[in-house]
Amino acid sequence: MADPQDNRPSEEEDEEEIEEASYKTIKDAVLFAIDVSPTMLEQPPKSEDKKAERDSPASAALKCAYQLMQQRIISNPNDMMGILLFGTEKTDLKDGDSTFQHCYLLADLDVPSAQDVKRLRDLVNNEEEAEDILKPAKEGASIATVLFCANQIFTTKAPNFSSRRLFLVTDNDYPVKVKADKDTAVTRARDLYDLGCTIDLFPISQPDRSFDRSRFYDDLVYPTSPSDPDAPVAIPSTTKIAKSGEGISLLKQLISSINSKATPRRALFTLPLELGPDLRIGVKGYILIKRQEHVKSCYVWVGGEKPQIVNSSTTHMADDTARTVEKTELRKAYKFGGDAITFTPDEITKIRQCFGDPVIRIIGFKPLASVPIWANINKATFIYPSEADFIGSTRVFSALHQKLLKSKKMGLVWFISRRNAAPTLCALVPGEEKTNEDGDQSMPPGLWLIPLPFADDLRQFPPGPEDALKTCDTLTDKMRAIVEQLQLPKGVYDPAKYPNPDLQWFYRILQALALEEDMPVDPDDKTVPKFRQIDKRCGEYIQEYGDEFKEVYAEQHMSNLALRGAKPAVKKRAGAAEGEDKPAAKRVKKETKVKDENGDGEDQGMTDQQMADLNNSGKISKQTVAVLKAWLTERGQSGTGKKADLLERVQEYLEGKGL
Repeated sequence: MADPQDNRPSEEEDEEEIEEASYKTIKDAVLFAIDVSPTMLEQPPKSEDKKAERDSPASAALKCAYQLMQQRIISNPNDMMGILLFGTEKTDLKDGDSTFQHCYLLADLDVPSAQDVKRLRDLVNNEEEAEDILKPAKEGASIATVLFCANQIFTTKAPNFSSRRLFLVTDNDYPVKVKADKDTAVTRARDLYDLGCTIDLFPISQPDRSFDRSRFYDDLVYPTSPSDPDAPVAIPSTTKIAKSGEGISLLKQLISSINSKATPRRALFTLPLELGPDLRIGVKGYILIKRQEHVKSCYVWVGGEKPQIVNSSTTHMADDTARTVEKTELRKAYKFGGDAITFTPDEITKIRQCFGDPVIRIIGFKPLASVPIWANINKATFIYPSEADFIGSTRVFSALHQKLLKSKKMGLVWFISRRNAAPTLCALVPGEEKTNEDGDQSMPPGLWLIPLPFADDLRQFPPGPEDALKTCDTLTDKMRAIVEQLQLPKGVYDPAKYPNPDLQWFYRILQALALEEDMPVDPDDKTVPKFRQIDKRCGEYIQEYGDEFKEVYAEQHMSNLALRGAKPAVKKRAGAAEGEDKPAAKRVKKETKVKDENGDGEDQGMTDQQMADLNNSGKISKQTVAVLKAWLTERGQSGTGKKADLLERVQEYLEGKGL
């Protein structure tokens, strides 16, 4: 057991920090290139439909870039983002360079600041300013010039970024006039790919004509290969073609497509998968499903006129002398037998690395049904083959994956994710490819590493009381009817429809502070149940269940009392029979005596603190019903009910007061 004085994080926290660090070290540079041709600026036809499109394709693309900039400035604060308009009458690249004609750098490729977001917001909302900037040139812009301009921007602004992406939004499927221009554009695109950049096309079809990729862009945009370090699977180069004039679908399709392209899948580790002695293949690990939490990249001081980033520092000090303790003087300590056992950093490293190098080693195979669902103790890791270290890994990995699926087996593996990590036993479970209704891949095929518990991780449930209430077939049948009426659409929970309300509220507050907007009042919580629909669907079933539950509870309660030999409480008559004289009402004494710790009585009221002290010491049950009623009545609480109800009401009142 670690010493409480030792502030070293646990191994799970250490792994989380390394996992987060691996995500933060890789940065993205995204450049939007938006076509400003006359067709991209055409307003959609007027329609009485409330959901009809009101914006031109170019305006929708700018709004899409604005929304994505809002998202990434919070979720990816270290990533760069820029907006390049091409085909404009004006030429402006922020540095006075007029080499690239009809190219307008609306937002320079840089980490977005609050001022950049404000400027883009004003442009989206100000039609006059937008009309002045989005004025198309008569001859348009050469696609080769646009690609060369993007090359220069990436080279000068993000030379060392591992992920550089060019998002090309256009409705022109043949942007060249002669074959020589096409050859020049293909050469410029090849230069971008040689630089390590990726070109993602987002085509837009006009109402009178569709976008044909095969005319030009199939030779310009390359598909993603499995060897791409940013993707565990081959992502098809075909993106859904957004159609103009179809309600708000244009903006939604652009955001959905760009979000899928803007989030590269980054490898958590690269390890050998050992199938047997001297038989290894290379694999990469990915966290595809992970709980999203608040990302606190820095502290901000808001006490001055303008918020400022705080530079923090940590210093260790001795308790007795307040002397500064150097890092070399610190020792790790663990308690054993009442004594603190200290270790040097070298000894700690040797202890952690005694299990060998990081590896995924298959121990054996078992049926899939042999592992219960409760055996999963941590998030699963998705692994996919990598040819970087072992040639032929993809073929061996595919054969293993298909055999496990066909035989309905899983592998039992010894897994060490990194150096200094504790070894774990994992289930190597095959996963099939999943697609959505549109045929797009929602989950790639591969293998999953599911951590399994050791014997020390298992805990036995405490035994329940012998007279515990149990359900019956009648209650189960009535509850089944309620559950059947409360099924989700298609019986599937779709996380995309239910954003985390806590995160969304946090981001809204953060955005309002950064952009100097009005503070929001009410959070948008889509998880709030629709009570009217619930009452309409199964209100009667719930009422029937409640009535049946009362009867079953009364029967079982009486049976349990009989087993314990206790006599049930006899109910008093509601009133005297006809012809009988009603007994005189009993006079209740108003004077109450409070029993102190010695059992003596005092003819005085009791304060909140005195009642709290009795409650904390477990002696509150010694108080009489009259004392509890008087105490509750003085504080505006109900004094009716049995003594157990009164005690519960007193304790709730004290908890509300924080006593």
